[in-house]
Parts: sequence; C-alpha cells; structure tokens
Amino acid sequence: MSTLFDLAFYFAAPFWALMILAPGWSWTRRIIGSPLMVLPVLVVWAIAAFPLLGPLWTAVVNPSLAGLQELLADPAAVTLLWAQIIAWDLFIGHWMYLDSRERGLRPLVMSPLLVFTILLSPIGLPVYLALRRTLHRPRLRHSAYSAEIRASNAAKTRGVA
Repeated sequence: MSTLFDLAFYFAAPFWALMILAPGWSWTRRIIGSPLMVLPVLVVWAIAAFPLLGPLWTAVVNPSLAGLQELLADPAAVTLLWAQIIAWDLFIGHWMYLDSRERGLRPLVMSPLLVFTILLSPIGLPVYLALRRTLHRPRLRHSAYSAEIRASNAAKTRGVA
C-alpha cells in the first residue's frame, strides 16, 4: 500500500508542475485542457478500493465517525482516501488553471495560489473564487487561448484531431 500511496502523488505531480512552472507553454494548455488527467490517480484509488468495496460501501451509505475511524485503520483505506484527495485537488487545480487563463489572470498570481491549492484545496479554492470575483474579469472570448480552444474543439468535431 505504501507504493500506491506514493504513486497517487507521483501521478499528479507532473500536471501540477506544468500548471505552476510552465503555465504559458502550448503543451501545458493541451494537456491540462483534458479532465482525463485525473484518471491515473483514480486508478490508484480503484486498486486500493477494490479489496475494501464492502466496508467502503457501508461507510459511504451509512456514514458515522466511528465507522470511518474503523475503516481508516486499514492502510488500504488511507491510501484510497489519499488518492481521492489528490484527484480532487488536481481537478480543482485544473479548473482554476483553465479559468484563470481564460480570464487573463497572470501566472505570477496563479502559480503561488496553485501551490497553496495542492497543500490545502479547501482554502485555495475559496481564495481563488474571491480573487476571481474581486477582479471582475470576464472570460476573454477573443483571447488567443480561447481561440486555440475553439479551434481544437472544431477540429475534434470534424474528426481531424
């Protein structure tokens, strides 16, 4: 389980590195543009969850503090919880990155906020939402990034991509 626990973060780290260290690179936009980037982490979750499907189902259908504490005594349960947290944080970071690019928020502002989101997404997300609201920046409908996304979507529709 220790290896799976570590793999959850290792599978997510390259995506975070792209969003934080290379936010303007064209390949970053292409890679981060897909919500499928969380799948490797969710595979770790599934591998850890499979042997615990019965107790896991009980814990989520009839949640209790005592039941969750009992479940989390198992290293596999801690691993699946960790993978779920990593996948959630990555999905939140993915949305924040894409939304900030469309709104023209500078990477100098977003990179530290994304680092913070890796560590504490329940705080990073509301901070981003407050920043987003404070700046009142509408989506850049005619930005180069938006044009790239529209062109990519049009190509996919035609079956070119």
